[in-house]
Amino acid sequence: MVTSSNLEKRAVVSSFIFRFPRGKSAKPDVALFKRSDKVRTYQHHLAPISGSIDRKDKDPLTAAWRELREETTLTPATLSLWRTGKPFSFSDASVGREWTIHPFAFRLKNDDDVQAIHTDWEHESWGWYDPQTVIDEVGSRHGVPRLTDSLRRVWFEGETGERAGNTLATGLERLQADHESGSRELTAIAIQIFRDFIAQTRDGDAALDDSWWRGLRMAAWHLVKNGRESMGAATLSAVLIVLSEVENILRQQESVQTRWHRMLAMIDSHLQSRSSRVKRLQKSLADYLQSYVLSTDQNKHHLTVLTTSASSTIRDSLLNAYAALDLHTLELRILESRPLFEGATLASSVLSQFKDQFQSSPDKHLCIKLYTDASAAVASKDVDMVLLGADQISATKGVSNKTGSLPLALSAKHMSPAVKIAVLSEAEKINGTGGVVRDDHTEDNDPSEIFNTWKHDGVKGIQKLEAPGSERATIEVQNIYFEWVPLEMVDAFVCEDGILSGDDIRHKSKDLAELSQRYFGEL
Repeated sequence: MVTSSNLEKRAVVSSFIFRFPRGKSAKPDVALFKRSDKVRTYQHHLAPISGSIDRKDKDPLTAAWRELREETTLTPATLSLWRTGKPFSFSDASVGREWTIHPFAFRLKNDDDVQAIHTDWEHESWGWYDPQTVIDEVGSRHGVPRLTDSLRRVWFEGETGERAGNTLATGLERLQADHESGSRELTAIAIQIFRDFIAQTRDGDAALDDSWWRGLRMAAWHLVKNGRESMGAATLSAVLIVLSEVENILRQQESVQTRWHRMLAMIDSHLQSRSSRVKRLQKSLADYLQSYVLSTDQNKHHLTVLTTSASSTIRDSLLNAYAALDLHTLELRILESRPLFEGATLASSVLSQFKDQFQSSPDKHLCIKLYTDASAAVASKDVDMVLLGADQISATKGVSNKTGSLPLALSAKHMSPAVKIAVLSEAEKINGTGGVVRDDHTEDNDPSEIFNTWKHDGVKGIQKLEAPGSERATIEVQNIYFEWVPLEMVDAFVCEDGILSGDDIRHKSKDLAELSQRYFGEL
């Protein structure tokens, strides 16, 4: 008798390739490949591009790109990652394996890129299919085991219905494309998308059954994972709170109509309450400045703060704290934050708000100094505080913030040993240990943002960098938005509930991990 303990455990990637031949908003086609008689398992069955995850692979996505290149010759030049699916496991005693599947969806950048697909010996043929037909008919009859389950995890439109599916898909694209909003704003957008999705799943007074509840949790998972994962910790915390409240409502012995009303009203209340959290955060910063930064010198009336990038939370909280404290001059030093120069944007925003907020306060003075990113050490001399935002806080890796934050903190500690390194962030940005959002996720953005800056500044030799013209000499321009500042380098985590310690962060992270497992673990 074959038991699960006797089966060989194998982790594999399953990569679906999609195209949108009739336009971005139309239903896509999905490519399936018929496995040849030269492969070990599931010969002559339809499948996505699949392969084992090797120990050398940094993560499943690395394995997915490797398998795509080997089996189809497709690369990031013609293909882009579209969605990541929730992994799942199943056993197949007929082949002596216990599979863990990591589904991915990729999309061709252009219709002409179809010509770049060249299969290897593992496939005898391939073709384009309607994904709904694969789920309803083709997958179960001609596909490898659990083909439809893998497809559903990246093409959720097959389960949610057209209206709800379009709402979620459009929402994910909005989150992915938004490089202007901060984590707090993106989270509010994500919760609004979630509310709209829930409303679109309502079908008269149909029962709010287990199938509906599972679909809701899967939609929440997609919002976190396939929106902006690098800023997804706050979204994860927010959707877990919403799911917890929805679960409580579902347990009530009330009519379906009443429970629908209560769910939507609860999310509306959650969205409205976010503004009060910001006010508490602002008060926490004022209290911290008074107690830890200004307390050493009761006659100090000049405060020097250094920051980087653009953050409406830092802008509003700092100016409101300045208004509440007995300070005459606020000297705000800001790094420019390439390649999008958010630091300059922040300086302009602070200046405008200062003029409006302090026009009747002649004893208040603002001095803004802008520095290049390379001048972090110079900018750090004699500063009282380095104030950083956070897109994610990890119990193991520290604070994820705009690239340049770590050199800034290191420079400040060296140039001004008494400086306070403070992180101003809502507590929802703490990530759950081992949760949905990976701490090691790297968001590598479009290099054209950097090239365009160089071109605008007339930098010489750009043409050669864009096309080096040699197979042995390659050029790679990386546009990394975020980096980690270790927890031990931070003197204070200022949140809406006051000052958090490293232990507080670790406890909250553990609690979030347990909630993540509760709602997403068995999906």
